[in-house]
Amino acid sequence: MGEAMRLDGIRAGRLGPEELARNFDDLHPRFAPHEARVAADRCYFCYDAPCVTACPTAIDIPLFIRQIQADQPESAAQTIFEQNILGGMCARVCPVETLCQEACVREEAEGKPVEIGRLQRYATDSMMAAGTHPFTRAPETGRTVAVVGAGPAGLAAAHRLALHGHAVTVFEARTKPGGLNEYGIAQYKTPNGFAQAEVDWLLKIGGITIETGRAIGQDLTLQALRADFDAVFLGIGLGGVGALGLEGEELQGTENAVDFIAALRQQDDLTQLPVGRHVVVIGGGMTAVDAAVQSKLLGAETVTIAYRRGRERMPASRWEQDLAASHGVRLMFGVIPHALHGDGRLREVELAYVGDDMAPTGETTRLQADQLFRAIGQKLVAVEGLELAGGKIAVTGAGRTSLDGVWAGGDCAAGGEDLTVTAVAEGRDAAEDIHAALTA
Repeated sequence: MGEAMRLDGIRAGRLGPEELARNFDDLHPRFAPHEARVAADRCYFCYDAPCVTACPTAIDIPLFIRQIQADQPESAAQTIFEQNILGGMCARVCPVETLCQEACVREEAEGKPVEIGRLQRYATDSMMAAGTHPFTRAPETGRTVAVVGAGPAGLAAAHRLALHGHAVTVFEARTKPGGLNEYGIAQYKTPNGFAQAEVDWLLKIGGITIETGRAIGQDLTLQALRADFDAVFLGIGLGGVGALGLEGEELQGTENAVDFIAALRQQDDLTQLPVGRHVVVIGGGMTAVDAAVQSKLLGAETVTIAYRRGRERMPASRWEQDLAASHGVRLMFGVIPHALHGDGRLREVELAYVGDDMAPTGETTRLQADQLFRAIGQKLVAVEGLELAGGKIAVTGAGRTSLDGVWAGGDCAAGGEDLTVTAVAEGRDAAEDIHAALTA
């Protein structure tokens, strides 16, 4: 990012500290106790509740909402954490509008669902603020498990394995644990260091050691891990980012959206973070929206998301699309990047219009741009000896890979959606399968 500060059109300090603080304030402030009870009163407490079915971690949503209604938020938190140990983060970042809240009968009847996500946050924040941890570790089993990757899947697996009494060592490539929760989510969704606070709280279970700066394929090998530990869980996420393959992609001012978001998340003083005057984001998922909205919040004048398909096919939910639009982000559909133009530095992005079959129509348009973010998805960094499926690690059952004693879950594993809550479910379920295998 230091090089970017010297580029025309890309500079830091577009906005002052007070405006930046307002822009990056909490997107969904926590309920006050009275607000939580009022929101809980709207729940019908359905039998065979569709919201539970829609939750990848199968939290008993009617139960925890009833516990909030009864003014027992810490009991509600325990109900949540029994299924989803990262329930606090998921309450902030889950696309509830396409999961539990979309399934809510209030949504179908009135178009206004019970605010399940904010109620979940109220409960989990209550327990975490009290500093209590609701679980007691089982007696030590003498078995050891290596968890590679301290993202949502790895942390969920580590906690459940430690709960069962196994000794867990987590190896994390970066300098901090948390994975995408720490490095890959918009700052306004998880301000005030919540990702690290959640990790610290999770580690209160005991029996978990985290070693940072340890990456598989570098100073770690799967062969050595299999030899040194009784089981291995891989929650390594997706590390590689593909290129657009365009003329001009070497121009200064082009970068990966995930790198921009990570730099923002680790920047203590946002007045020092550079951003372009005119920004274009290529992609249509949550990363694209997060990069675009945060560019606007940093002071970019124009920000455009360019997505190759129609609005209804955009991976980011309609709520996220509307959030982007409400911040002044322009959304263009049915366009693909055609060429990047400049004089050593990016000046324009040329887009080609495409039909529903993705065939070019012959029409193009140019957008002024001094910064372009690639948000076109990430790729698996290959791991020795593992079968792949669709570019990810092939798994069967609860995350079993093609190698004995090795499990995988989260974004690196085939199947499922690339969501924090799905990663938590896969890490939890793999841990239960590992525990069954180690104690058989």
